[in-house]
Amino acid sequence: MQSMTTAQAVVSMLEVNGIDTIFCLPGVQNDAFFDALYDRTNAIRPIHARHEQACAYMALGYAMATAKPSAYVVVPGPGFLNTTAALSTAYAVNAPVLALTGQIQQAMIGRNVGLLHELPDQLAIMRGLTKWADRIHAPNEAPGLVNEAFRRLLSGRRRPVALECAMDTWARKAPVELIATAAKPDPCPVDEDAVERAAKLLGSAKRPLIVVGGGAQDAGEPVRMIAETLEAPVLTGRMGQGVLDGRHRLSITMPAGYCLWGEADVVLAVGTRLQPQQQNWGLDDALKIVRIDIDSEELDRQRRPEIGIVGDAAATLEMLAAKLGKHRTKPNGWAEHVTETKAAANKVVREKLAPQLAYLEAIRKALPADGILVDELTQMGYVARLAYPTYKPRTFLSPGYQGTLGWGYATSLGVKVAKPDTPVVSISGDGGFLFTAMEMATAAQHGIGVVAVVFSDGAYGNVKRIQKLSFNNRTIASELKNPDFVKLGESFGIATERAKSPDELGAAITRGLARGGPTLIDCPVGELPDPWSLVQVPRIRPRTS
Repeated sequence: MQSMTTAQAVVSMLEVNGIDTIFCLPGVQNDAFFDALYDRTNAIRPIHARHEQACAYMALGYAMATAKPSAYVVVPGPGFLNTTAALSTAYAVNAPVLALTGQIQQAMIGRNVGLLHELPDQLAIMRGLTKWADRIHAPNEAPGLVNEAFRRLLSGRRRPVALECAMDTWARKAPVELIATAAKPDPCPVDEDAVERAAKLLGSAKRPLIVVGGGAQDAGEPVRMIAETLEAPVLTGRMGQGVLDGRHRLSITMPAGYCLWGEADVVLAVGTRLQPQQQNWGLDDALKIVRIDIDSEELDRQRRPEIGIVGDAAATLEMLAAKLGKHRTKPNGWAEHVTETKAAANKVVREKLAPQLAYLEAIRKALPADGILVDELTQMGYVARLAYPTYKPRTFLSPGYQGTLGWGYATSLGVKVAKPDTPVVSISGDGGFLFTAMEMATAAQHGIGVVAVVFSDGAYGNVKRIQKLSFNNRTIASELKNPDFVKLGESFGIATERAKSPDELGAAITRGLARGGPTLIDCPVGELPDPWSLVQVPRIRPRTS
C-alpha cells in the first residue's frame, strides 16, 4: 500500500489500463484530478477542448478508430450534460468510452441545496446513457472501480461506462493498494454445436446473403472466407462498411442488398441489429436467419432467428469458416445474379445521385486505401452510406442510429489523435459544422491535422427539401446565414481553401493531406438530388409476384 489521493489512484489506474490520451475541459470540481494528471503527462496526454461536447466526441472518435477504450473528463452538471449527445452516440455505435466527471462535495450530493453544477441525480442520468456507472467514494475504492469500468468496457457488447467523483473525494488521501494489471474482458466461449448447425444450414443455401454491422469490424478475414465459400454477397450497411473491401466482387451496399433480401433463402447476420431489414424490408417463413452477436438480447429482439449464436464475431466466424467446407453446396447461378443485381443497383444510384457521387469519388480518389472518412448528417453523408467504397475496417465512421447532427468535425479530431499517421477527412454540411466549429482552435493548438470539408448550401438542406416537397413549399426555420468559411478558418490560423467543383475539391484535399496540419475546405453546392427514394423503400418480403 501507498498513501495517495483518489485522483492519483484514478490516474494511475487509467495508465495501467492503457489510456495514453484524455480529452478534457478542466474546472473547479476536478482541480485535484488535474493536479494528479500533471505528474503523469509523460504517459497520459491531455487534449483540452473549447466545449465539453467536443471532449466526448473526440473520445468517441478515438474509440471508433481504434476499437480501444478511450476516456474524457469534465465537470459535473452542465459540463457533463454537454457531453450527453456524444455519450448517447457512443452507446448507439458500441464504442468503449469512459466518461469521468466530477461532483459537488460528497456530503451534499442529493440534498438539492443549490451548489455550483449540482444536479438532482447525475448518477441516474449516467446510468441511463451507459452500460454501467458508479461513484468513487474513497481513495481505496478507486483502483477496483476503475478496473471494473474497464472490464465492463471490454466485455460483451462494447458500450460506454461512467464514473463520478466528488470534488473533496478527489483530493482525499489514504493508503491505497493499486492493481498492477489491466482489466481483462470476461471470457466468451464459442458455441460449437450452434456453429455446426449454422454451417449445415448455410452450406445448403441456394441464395445465401451475409449482412454485417459494426460488431463484425474485427472479423473481416473470416467474413471474406465465408462469402467466397458460399458465393454469398456481403451487405455492409452503414456501420459494417469496410468489413469486406468495397472493391470485392461480393461486396454490396444497401440498394443491391434490398433487392437481394427479397430473394435470399438464408441470411447470415453478424454484429448487426438487422433493423431496416426486419422492420422495413420484411420477413416471411421462407427466409431462414442465422444471427451471430455478442449481445444475447439482440438475437431475438424483433424475431427469433432460425439459429442464434452468442459470441465474439471473429472467433465464431473462424470456426464457421472451418466447418463450412464439408457442407457446402455451390449455389447454381446465384453469383452471376448477384453481379447483375449489383450493377443494376449501382446504375440507379448513379443516375439519381450523380452530383453527390462526383464529390464522393473525388474524396475517395484523394484518400489512400487506409484513409478515414468521418461522415455527417449531410447530403454527402447520406449518399456515402449508399455508395462510398470503403476498403478497410474502421475507415468509414458514422453516428449510427442516433443520427447525431454536428458530431462529425469534433469526432474526426479524436480519430486523428488516435491515428496521427493516417489521413482523416471529415465531411459536414454548413449546419452541422457550426455545432463544433470552435474546435478549429483545438485543432490549431494541438496540431490535429484533419482535413474538414464543409458542403455549404445555406440551409438545413434535408429539412428544407422536405418542407418544399411535402408541405407545399412552406419553408420555415431551415435557411442559414453563414460566415465566410474561408475567413473563419483563417482566423483560427489553419489552412483554408474554397473548392467549387469535384475536381477542385479532390485537389484541395490532396494539398491539405500533404501539408499535414489542420485544413478547412469550403465547398459551396446548390440543391442536391433527393436520396431518400433509395432509403425509404417498400417492403419486399413476402414477394407478391
